[in-house]
Amino acid sequence: MDKFIVSARKYRPQNFNTVVGQSHITTTLKNAIKNNQLAHAFLFCGPRGVGKTTCARILAKTINCENRTPEGEACNVCNSCVSFDNGSSMNIHELDAASNNSVDDIRTLVEQVRFAPQAGKYKVYIVDEVHMLSSAAFNAFLKTLEEPPPFAIFILATTEKHKIIPTILSRCQIFDFKRITNDDTVEHLQEICEKEHIKADKTALHIIAQKSEGCLRDALSILDKIVSFTNGTITYSNTLEHLNILDEDYYFKLVAAMQNQNAGDAILLFDEINRKGFEGDLVLNGFSEFLRNLLVSKDPKVAVLLEVSEGFKQRYLEAASKINDSWLLSALNILNESEINYRLAKNKRLHVELTFIKLSYLNQALNLVNENGQLSKKKQLESIRPVSFKNISPIAVNMQKKEESKPSSAKIKKQVGASNSEAKLVIEKNVEPINSQKLQPEPPEVTAKTPKTKFIKLRSLEKIREKVAEENRNNHVIQLNEEELYIAWGKYIDKLMETNKKPIVSNFKTAKLNIVDENCIEIVTQTTLQQKFIEAERGELITHLQSHFNNRSLFYKLEVEATEDKNTLKEEVLSTKQQYLRIIEQYPLVKQLKDKLGMQLDY
Repeated sequence: MDKFIVSARKYRPQNFNTVVGQSHITTTLKNAIKNNQLAHAFLFCGPRGVGKTTCARILAKTINCENRTPEGEACNVCNSCVSFDNGSSMNIHELDAASNNSVDDIRTLVEQVRFAPQAGKYKVYIVDEVHMLSSAAFNAFLKTLEEPPPFAIFILATTEKHKIIPTILSRCQIFDFKRITNDDTVEHLQEICEKEHIKADKTALHIIAQKSEGCLRDALSILDKIVSFTNGTITYSNTLEHLNILDEDYYFKLVAAMQNQNAGDAILLFDEINRKGFEGDLVLNGFSEFLRNLLVSKDPKVAVLLEVSEGFKQRYLEAASKINDSWLLSALNILNESEINYRLAKNKRLHVELTFIKLSYLNQALNLVNENGQLSKKKQLESIRPVSFKNISPIAVNMQKKEESKPSSAKIKKQVGASNSEAKLVIEKNVEPINSQKLQPEPPEVTAKTPKTKFIKLRSLEKIREKVAEENRNNHVIQLNEEELYIAWGKYIDKLMETNKKPIVSNFKTAKLNIVDENCIEIVTQTTLQQKFIEAERGELITHLQSHFNNRSLFYKLEVEATEDKNTLKEEVLSTKQQYLRIIEQYPLVKQLKDKLGMQLDY
């Protein structure tokens, strides 16, 4: 049985042409080799699994190749290439800086640099994960990196460029690797499936590419797992099942239910999704990405950012054409807030269901209106009038004394529309009832001698005060005295006993009561803690006292009794010498020990 080799190692690129998605770097390196313009130090930086170490090995192999092709590629048949492929080349040294990050490791590397290569032109040193080097190791590496021997070339690789000190960056040619696009990943996976005789749907490969997030190594690892899971046949359904990804059909159904304002269907769909084992945060995140794709599909210029398989693109475009931009933007905002608050929610299922209910009735809250060629949002509730009132004809208003017995309707309208500063609106005493059957009733006659008018003034505050004063006169206020006060205090203690507040009863029993005036009571406590217990009952206590004495003006204040404990010891601050004298006074042997040892104390 042959030993299994994972696809990431088996199909590792062996020349620049087979590197996936990094043409801007491979072209530059090939031209530098052809024109003999190689730098002495390179820094390859970028995300994980995009080909940094692979390109470093291909570069090391190509510059030592004895028979390079006209395109600047290695021949793969000469002694140097064969030894490199077998891992026995003496001109290439790889150092893992994650485990060899000390100064001594760099010093050992620097000592090896002095020796010329036994075969070939260059000795290449590949330092992987270089950002893991310590600060001292970086400084020990500076001089050699700046002025290496002519046969030495350094290739540094890192995923975290910002952790490398600027003095190292300034000595290297920096190449930034980018994430591999989904299309490039799918194309590479298809080539591998053809070589391995694996049946794979392009839609399934596209899902693998999306899951890998631009990392080709992750995509190949996922492919190996799914091949083992499906026994060599990769379909859309078993890929979703293996990667625990929710089918996009559910998102299309959710949007359709929300557009129809059917919250029940949306909640039932979420229940079905939840029973399949998908957590609420995964559903919210996936639905947000789905709505983002719909928003991208609205504009043909931006549709190039839609990273879905070809089978779903047309479906996205059709769904996006039926949904308003305002709904999509508002829905994305709601989902974003829901994702942020999901972690804090105790009932997470209810949290997601409330979010879907909001989205289901979002069309009722927003109404897209075109005003002057611009799109603006309007609340639909503003245009709804649930109750319509019958128009009432205006009452005759006496603006000022006129000589005319029947003023025209135009004059009356003018007087009604006048500002308050120019005229006062008054209601006449004797106004004839208005005939509702007349559409345009004639105004009543206004005589030259108009009776004096009365102005109606509402004095609600004065009426309230009069009412309270009348209640106080009717109610008999019990005179505040010490005997009656303790009777009321005892009743409140009994009330506390009945309401299972026995722990705080002792605080009420030990409190002292003093009468300040006819409306004020002073409660004196022994400690601050006791005062806090009584203060916690302030609302019920003041209500009880006011009810007992039938005096709504009654209030109380809390004071802490100032007492001095004569038995308390005051802390005395002693100097070093005084402390020593106290010690030898209590323990004389300490002085004898000091004298025998000949010790001198520094006070």
